[in-house]
Order: sequence, then C-alpha cells, then structure tokens
Amino acid sequence: MKDDFALWQEYSKTNSSAVREQLIVNYAYLVKYIVSRMPQAAIPGVDYDDLVGYGVLGLIDAIERFDMSRGVKFETYAMTRIRGSIIDNLRRMDWAPRSVRHKARQIECAMADAESVTGRPATDEEIADRLKVDIDTLHRWTWEISMASYSSLDELIAVDDEHNVATLLDFVSDDGSPDPEMILEKDELYDALADAIDHLPEREGLVIKLYYFEEMTIKEIARVLGVSESRVSQLHTKAMMRIRVEIMESRGCQCQPR
Repeated sequence: MKDDFALWQEYSKTNSSAVREQLIVNYAYLVKYIVSRMPQAAIPGVDYDDLVGYGVLGLIDAIERFDMSRGVKFETYAMTRIRGSIIDNLRRMDWAPRSVRHKARQIECAMADAESVTGRPATDEEIADRLKVDIDTLHRWTWEISMASYSSLDELIAVDDEHNVATLLDFVSDDGSPDPEMILEKDELYDALADAIDHLPEREGLVIKLYYFEEMTIKEIARVLGVSESRVSQLHTKAMMRIRVEIMESRGCQCQPR
C-alpha cells in the first residue's frame, strides 16, 4: 500500500477518483476525532451520523482543494474544512432557536458594557445586573447557549458588527505570492486572540487552554476541575463570548443586540 505522500503525489498528477477515495479512507479518522470533540454531538435532535456525514463532505472538499506546493500540513487544513462543513450544515438546519441567539447577543453586550466601565472581566453579578435578571436566570441562559453553541476558536478569528465570523483560511489568497497587508492582518488577529485569552478569568482560561491546546475532551476537563460536564460547557461558552467581545472591540465593532 502506498503511503500518504505517494498518494498525494499521484492525486496531484492524475486527479484519480480511486486515489481520492483512498485518501478519504486514510483521513476519515479526522472526521470522527472532530465530531467526538463537538458538544453538538450530545444534543438531542442532532444525529451523530449526520455530523459525521457533514464532516466527510468537508474532508472531500479539503482533499480536492489541497495544494501540496504551499507547504501546509494537510491535517491542519482539513480539520478546519471538516469543522466548517459541520457548522455550515448545522446553521442551515437553524437548529439553534433565535431566542437563544438573541440571549447570547444580550449577554455579550452586557459583558462589553460592564467591562468598558471596570476594565476587567465582568462578573456574573454585573452581567445579570445589566440584563436585569437574577443569577439563576443568567446561568440558565448560559446553559441554553452552551447546548446550542457552535462557536470555537477555529471559527472565532475575526468578528464583525453583524456577528459574522471568519477563519484564517478566509484571509489566505489563492495565488502563490503572499500579500503583505494580508500577513499583517493575520498577525493582528492572532495578537488580538492571544490577548483576549490572556484576559479571561482563571477557570474560563483554563478550560480554553485544556480544550484547544491540550486537546482534552469536555469529560476529561470536568474530571480535572472536579465539576460537571455541563458546568465545563458553560465555562467554555462564557469564555467564547468574552473572547468575541474583546476581538470585536479590538476591531472597532460596536455590540448591538438584535
């Protein structure tokens, strides 16, 4: 059996469907790995096999688009495409209720308002006060958002005032020569993301680092922190909202709940 490098060489020369199918088989583990780490896989009404199917579509797209000459590791490129395909299909299903998305925007704006005054991460009490709800209601909203959330650091690279997100792939040109302005833009986005993570409250920052950088699952993080998996999901959700708020502010976007 040919190794992956030989398969890629053959595919780049022949565009053979048989070779493409072998590459799909060889990299199918990436789809299962990504789906296993997505909280959506545990949500009632979201079928695991559907998520895998969406991921396979992303894998096929990655194989067809991949350019060996650019010196990018295929696994890194493919994982973003796979996750993006799953998220795009979930968005088309519109399985996250509009009311939940509205609550997320309200919380983000309350965070931004509180943090603009205090200069530090907003506490739950400060967020609840600005929303004019009690703490239990805020925690319930956060739980609802965590169950419907499809945000991750792979998507959360750039955010505009319409709450649209983009990955670094959206900033990469298809031509061979890099654009200096584009390189500067990516560097600024990386800096903003790193700064936002550094400013997270301790436990939220730990969840982000364990999940994305140590590649631990929600269940593993729950054991480390000695809390429930739902609590880890809530911490992850709040961290992602804080990161989104900080990046929006760094890019001059105003939070406007709709």
